Amino acid sequence: MSSVVLEEKEEIRDNKKVNNGKQKKTKKNGKRWLKRLGLFCLSMVAIGLVVLDVLLYGPNYKFRDWLVTNAMTTMNHRYLATWFYSDDEIAEVMSRNRVVEPDANTDTSLITVGELDNSKEVVYANEYDRQILEREEGQEFKVIEIHEDNYDAYLAAIYDPSRISVATTKYLHSSGQYLTDIAKENGASVAINGGGFSDAGGNGSGGTPLGITFSNGEFVYNDGAYNETFSFVGFNNENKLVLGKYTREEAEALGIRDAVSFSPFLIVNGEASFIEGNGGWGVAPRTVIGQRQDGVVLFLVVDGRRIDKQGAGMQDLVEIMQRYGAYNAANLDGGTSSALVVNGEIVNDPMDASGNHRTRPVATSFIFK
Repeated sequence: MSSVVLEEKEEIRDNKKVNNGKQKKTKKNGKRWLKRLGLFCLSMVAIGLVVLDVLLYGPNYKFRDWLVTNAMTTMNHRYLATWFYSDDEIAEVMSRNRVVEPDANTDTSLITVGELDNSKEVVYANEYDRQILEREEGQEFKVIEIHEDNYDAYLAAIYDPSRISVATTKYLHSSGQYLTDIAKENGASVAINGGGFSDAGGNGSGGTPLGITFSNGEFVYNDGAYNETFSFVGFNNENKLVLGKYTREEAEALGIRDAVSFSPFLIVNGEASFIEGNGGWGVAPRTVIGQRQDGVVLFLVVDGRRIDKQGAGMQDLVEIMQRYGAYNAANLDGGTSSALVVNGEIVNDPMDASGNHRTRPVATSFIFK
């Protein structure tokens, strides 16, 4: 065998040794990095569990209150609270986060309903008053956009409360309807969702209202006993917004023409509710109805459930309604139900608890024809 061939064989053998050495080294380095990555992941999980434990059970109860109140005011996600806390612990959280309503029903004598005179020079109390009252001749309503750090909102000012009524799903007791359909079928220029409805397991159809419902002077539905007291939110025959705790008989005696049942009341006779803690309702999309002393009605819808804009709490709602001069105001059904329809289109951006941009069928609504 020639010396050249032997040298080539030796070179091949040496290269194999070098390559085998590199491969072994690479495998060792790979295993070392995998081990380090595994240890890093385990460390992060351990740190995360410690942080979660401190948030859930530590001495600072703000996160705990936020989690429980947000979870317990939804239908589908209460497990987020019940997973971590006992019934007694949840009750304790809810007891220190609540809305204390004024101890009074609406005094309708304090409200003046009549045609706003645009022929006279108006003196506005502030910029928010100007936003409400400044309008073109013959303008029946206007929509004001509100943008804050934690929410976007839309406020409809309606100048003739006599044309506001409650509309219900046409499939009452069977299924709800989307607000756009209710508005279209009733010839409404403006509509917001109304009171609560039966929603067993969070999968209800929205067809059966809760509490007592009146529409256009007619009694529609009562899901309780005849003499049971409910939170009334609605208008009397004088076109004044009435908030109070009444039985059906008492409501009829007061001349209630259109009403739903929901709570809490935010402002009664100019007195704001006391919000203890975060109010117990968490932060979420909201719907509110209110009336100023000059009779102008306010429909408010607040968007939420976004990473940067989660929605409004009860204190936020009080502040918005006070800002725009509401003398009486009440919270309505919120969450996925919250929607404002203007001329057949939803102007806000509803979002359900899963993050989908959509609303849901509802049982009742306030509409402006």
